This record gives sequence, C-alpha cells and structure tokens, in this order.
Amino acid sequence: MPLALAWSGGKDSALALHALRSAGREPSVLLTTVTEGVERISIHGVRRELLHAQAAALGIELVEVLIPLPCPNEVYEARMEHALATPPLDAVTEVAFGDLFLEDVRVYREERLQPTGRQAVFPVWGRDTAALAREFLELGFQAIVATIDPRFLDASFAGRPYDAELLRDLPPTVDPCGENGEFHTFVHAGPIFDASIAVQTGERVERDGFVYADILPAATAVA
Repeated sequence: MPLALAWSGGKDSALALHALRSAGREPSVLLTTVTEGVERISIHGVRRELLHAQAAALGIELVEVLIPLPCPNEVYEARMEHALATPPLDAVTEVAFGDLFLEDVRVYREERLQPTGRQAVFPVWGRDTAALAREFLELGFQAIVATIDPRFLDASFAGRPYDAELLRDLPPTVDPCGENGEFHTFVHAGPIFDASIAVQTGERVERDGFVYADILPAATAVA
C-alpha cells in the first residue's frame, strides 16, 4: 500500500524510516511542514536547502506544506488536508509518524486521518527512548541538536552533536529522544542515506522562546 512518512529531518523521523525499510516498506513520499517567509522546517528551524539535501540523499519525493508563523491550528489542518488531497499524496493509503509515547499526539493524528480513509502508522511507537537513543548511535546515524527549549536545557546544548557525550550530559528530567519537546535534531548521516550531508554549525540565536543553532551546508558555512 502506498505510504507517506511525516518527515521533520530529525532523529525520530530517521529511526521511523529505518524501521519501515527494515520491515520491507519504502515510503513513496516525505511530508514536511515549512514555515513561510522563514524558509525553514517548522519547529526544528533547519534551512530548507538542507531538507532538500536530505530528500535527495534518501531518494524519496518530498512534499512541503507551507504554513504561516504563527500558525493557527485551523490553518495547519486546512493546509494538510489540501496536501493530502493533491498528488502525489492523494494516492497514499497510510501515513507514518516517528512519535514515541505521547498518547494525545497519536490520537490527534489518527483522528485527523480517519475522515480521509487513511491509516496512521507508528513504526517506533512504545520503544524505550534510552535504548532507542543508543540504537540510533550504534546504527551509525549522526545528528546535530538544532533547537532546544531553554526551560529544560541550557542554551549551550544547541549546536552540539547528538552523541554519547551529549546523552551523558542530559539532565535526568530530559527524555533522551527529546520526545517532550526538550530538543530537536537534524540528521546528516546514517544508514538510510545514499551519502552524508556536509554541514557546519553557525550562530546560536534565541527566538520566540527557543534557542536555535543555525546549521549550514558546508559549502556556505562561515567561521
């Protein structure tokens, strides 16, 4: 059955894709929300050109849904509904998500898809997040912390590699996969990609209550 994958560019999306491929399933399309005017992946704050680089390295068609900032929920839902009714997403029968344990998020996704006749799929649902974080590294994935919520983490975590050292440094109240929104990542290498994406971290900025590390393509990176 044709399958789409909700793609944020972060590690949970990457793990969901790895799990799908391990089960013999290949998404026909990636679905990502991009913030209008900012030209970055919504919430994660990663440059649009890096999203395109990921899709190219994955060999999967990308559909971007543009949303405003701020984005009222009714606008978000209307634009997602339009995208799902438009080629190539109109052909998919299932949409996969990288959610791990937030029941309210899962119910919301299932409820929004139900009227369209589509099934929500959760390839990594219920996995122990500490074990999943270790597995991410053991599989050879590489990622950078793109965004942090300063209510949970010090600003210095933004821009750090997501590695064993970072996992050791996380406060015990922070989920190792950031499932509660403590942080978000950008994956630039790993077994799902045909080639790694050369990147470098730029400046760190605080905006709208979050701290962002500007991740740059290596060709445009500056000291």
